[in-house]
Amino acid sequence: MRITLSILLFAIGSSTTVAIAQTAAERAACMADFQKYCTGIEPGGGRIIECLSKQLDKLTPECKKVVEAHAPK
Repeated sequence: MRITLSILLFAIGSSTTVAIAQTAAERAACMADFQKYCTGIEPGGGRIIECLSKQLDKLTPECKKVVEAHAPK
């Protein structure tokens, strides 16, 4: 769990092209969905937001709002 959180935080902080989950509340909203659907995704380059976007219909309502707000249009 701690490693997964570290990876997610690193991915969020290091992504220069896509800014997802800029706040602790946004990170918290997507943590369970990230762990469920995107654990094998390598951070960086917008890969996590892309992964979550592909699962949009399965995400929690809170995470769905975050992804929709930060996904490239």
